[in-house]
Amino acid sequence: MVHDTAVLLYAITAGFTCSGIVANLYRLLSRGDKDRFGRGVYLASMVIAGPNELLDRAGKAWREKSCSWVAFWLAAAVAAYWGLAIGLFAIELALAL
Repeated sequence: MVHDTAVLLYAITAGFTCSGIVANLYRLLSRGDKDRFGRGVYLASMVIAGPNELLDRAGKAWREKSCSWVAFWLAAAVAAYWGLAIGLFAIELALAL
């Protein structure tokens, strides 16, 4: 059971790491393009960068007292689940290579 929990936490951490890397690369490389191509790149990057952005926005809203603790923890749970999915995919990809 401890091994399964460790793998779960490792996968979530790997997902958040991939999410953070993609989010920061998008922020560094985007020029604020508002055309169709820029919007498409934004949406494609948010598939991977989503957990990081969701948790960041939920944390800001909680600090500003514009959301309840239930909404914050719900957003955190969704971000963790999303990070788990990305992490499992990244681990499977790494094992296949």
